[in-house]
Amino acid sequence: MTDEKKAGPDERLSYEQARAELASVVERLEAGGTSLEESLALWERGEALAAICQRWLDGARSRLDAARQAADS
Repeated sequence: MTDEKKAGPDERLSYEQARAELASVVERLEAGGTSLEESLALWERGEALAAICQRWLDGARSRLDAARQAADS
């Protein structure tokens, strides 16, 4: 089984997709008017999306660092 098949649907989101959905979640939370249960669900979704974005950014940083090291060698 490939890594892509093992990954959940969220893990297949691009950085841009995760960031856009995160922005939407934040807007909904800031607008208010949701029940406590819905607010908690939105918060949890936002945390998951933020983690996906962070993994993308960490991966990009690692690739840049590796490219810099290769250029310096």
